[in-house]
Amino acid sequence: MSLQKEKIKVGIVGSAGYTGGELIRLLINHPHAEIVYAHSESNGGKPVSSVHFDLFGETDLHFSDQFIDDIDVLFLCVGHGNARKFLTATAIPEHVRIIDLSQDFRLAENSIFQGRDFVYGLLELQREAIKAAHNIANPGCFATTIELALLPLAENKLINSEIHSNATTGSTGAGQNPSSTSHYSWRNDNLSAYKIFEHQHLSEIGEVLSKKSNNKPVINFIPQRGAFSRGIFATSYLKCDLSLEEAYTLYETYYSTHPFTHVSRINIDLKQVVNTNKALLHLVKHGDKLLIISMIDNLIKGASGQAVQNMNILFGLDERTGLSLKSSVF
Repeated sequence: MSLQKEKIKVGIVGSAGYTGGELIRLLINHPHAEIVYAHSESNGGKPVSSVHFDLFGETDLHFSDQFIDDIDVLFLCVGHGNARKFLTATAIPEHVRIIDLSQDFRLAENSIFQGRDFVYGLLELQREAIKAAHNIANPGCFATTIELALLPLAENKLINSEIHSNATTGSTGAGQNPSSTSHYSWRNDNLSAYKIFEHQHLSEIGEVLSKKSNNKPVINFIPQRGAFSRGIFATSYLKCDLSLEEAYTLYETYYSTHPFTHVSRINIDLKQVVNTNKALLHLVKHGDKLLIISMIDNLIKGASGQAVQNMNILFGLDERTGLSLKSSVF
């Protein structure tokens, strides 16, 4: 494909949900992509803006309830377990690249399906493998936040104690379908923990860190529901012999070639990453413990933005293309 002459033809399945909507928002402004269809069985024929209200006046795209195979890349923005069901029920031409945003193919034991090999899509971990891939398993939002906090230590075999991580996510992390814990009157002015020590992203995080570390780290993970719409704020700490200066040098060196992950020597806050594809990190040393604050927008760097970043790499583009986004601090 000559990207100077024709655009990447995109299909999106599950386009009526939060991640599907976010993907549409990014791709309608992408200079090298064209959305051929936005699939939604329940909204077929309706304007995309009838569900994603903020897109009124931005696009004339309508939802389609038909699968069209004349595309270059297919994004699966479906619930966990539904990507496998969709691929089982639908014939996808071999040339079509798939970027799956569910957790169906993230773990090594599930990464090959119907002859397709899915590569884990964390560019800060394995950019070269992603460049050579045909199909991508997009990382989870909590997993992205915590893995980015710990990858430099794992790479340098410096994870030698238990890890304690606490991460608070916004209500969009629960998906677009209403639930008792996303209802405004319950969520507003409230905070709660859930899936304590047992969140589904733990296996993903453990597998990624084990690839780089000299052991399988023990991760004590406490996820929380926050009273805000989007973003993940995480703190992770472990025993570490590095001085604070040594730790900063390690992190700054590791992420120097990664345009979306930044290490700040000044304390950071969530608003700096909301509505962007950035990940921000800040380090604190206390005695023999190193604490890493990490944060992302769960719908962009934690889902759709990272998926576009992976698409860019798959098709030979600068990974920043279409992702020049600014946070709304005020």
